[in-house]
Amino acid sequence: MTSRTPIIPQNLKLLVEERIHDDGLRGNIRRATHTSLGKRAAVVEDFPRWEEMRTTAHDIKKHVMDNLAHYLELFERQATEAGAQVHFARDAKEASSIVCGLAREHGERVIVKSKSMATEEIHLNPALQQSGLRVLETDLGEYIVQLAEEPPSHITAPALHKSRGEIGRLFSEQLGIPYTDDPEELTAIARRVLREEFLQADVGISGVNFGLAESGTICIVENEGNARLSTTLPKVHIAVMGIEKLLPDAESLGLFLNMLGRSATGQRITCYTSLITGPKRSTEPDGPEQLHIVLLDNGRSTMHADPKLREALYCIRCGACMNICPVYQKVGGHGYGSVYSGPIGSVVTPVFMGEQAAHDLPFASSLCGACADICPVRIDIHHHLLDWRHRMVEGQDGPLLERIAMRLFTFTALSALRFDLAGRLARLFAPFLKHSAGGMRLPVWSETREFPNLPEKSFKQLWKEDRERS
Repeated sequence: MTSRTPIIPQNLKLLVEERIHDDGLRGNIRRATHTSLGKRAAVVEDFPRWEEMRTTAHDIKKHVMDNLAHYLELFERQATEAGAQVHFARDAKEASSIVCGLAREHGERVIVKSKSMATEEIHLNPALQQSGLRVLETDLGEYIVQLAEEPPSHITAPALHKSRGEIGRLFSEQLGIPYTDDPEELTAIARRVLREEFLQADVGISGVNFGLAESGTICIVENEGNARLSTTLPKVHIAVMGIEKLLPDAESLGLFLNMLGRSATGQRITCYTSLITGPKRSTEPDGPEQLHIVLLDNGRSTMHADPKLREALYCIRCGACMNICPVYQKVGGHGYGSVYSGPIGSVVTPVFMGEQAAHDLPFASSLCGACADICPVRIDIHHHLLDWRHRMVEGQDGPLLERIAMRLFTFTALSALRFDLAGRLARLFAPFLKHSAGGMRLPVWSETREFPNLPEKSFKQLWKEDRERS
């Protein structure tokens, strides 16, 4: 769907309202996320010790974050010795300025760009266009949303929210071709259009999945080959990399490639894995003449300095927490209004965009914990969301009815006798609170959500009966 509301975090409630009743959109998202989860479950079975791998990955990221200054210095030194030029950007504005300056210096024609959430984060495309440069997304999903003038709706699948029919109509309108909804034909059409652009480009821009500190190497993983073309055909390659993407060495990379492919797309390994160390050598026939690596901070140092937020920097941007999230499955990525959507997006966006702009995002969660259970690096995402909620309401009184309800619940929950009595009373009066559809109707609560029906017996009663039977 085309949003009538600007897709920004401040519009969270309006964006959700637009999408929650769109059955077509919800169907597209449900099919895509469930397919991804099914594929992931199948390939994770390759590793009986998967949970141990998750712990190891967590420990490696923790080690890097605990020694971030050392690894940043090592990476810069090794990358520079290999011939790359390393730039540090404090925030999104500075990063965009660096990239735009380099692109203006070398980009007389089109700029081709492979998929990169970091460049979405710094709003690079609008900045390049304002500089008079033409930039073309070459990842199929990114190309689709660029034609639709929309931001990506998922970290790994930018056009996840669109059906093939919607994509077919978009191609017909924007490219002037006969309508088709055949995926192979649509892919072939995009390939023909993009191939000509690759051959003309002066500058290629990419993100970075991992940076290896021991060698100054950047690693880019993909499935379409467009990133490899974007980084080898143009004479200048500009890579934008968040400072949290560092790994110590190639040995640790092997583990993370296994975790990323399985968690992101349900693959044993992605189709293309490019390891780039500096620009091309004089003896090499292919590759860029210049490699520029822009190390992006943009709030990451703030997260690193905060013991409660640092763990969120372990994220490898696989998108698994989005696929499993019941909220994301109902409203999609655009419902959050943020570049990074879903559970992890609600944790990092308040830092990247400011607490005021992203005030409501931590509340867009059921706190079910599924995101933490599926995270390949064991980030305790739902507890981070809970911590953000505390920060957002700290010092605020909140609505009177909510304060009364919370104090009453606290009083009840502090006593087993009171809690048991409250449960009995609730089940006694529950039949009088049902609405015509059969669910529970509670004041205020039922205006925006459904309250689950109370069971006939409490867990305590069921436990007691089970013990008596056994």
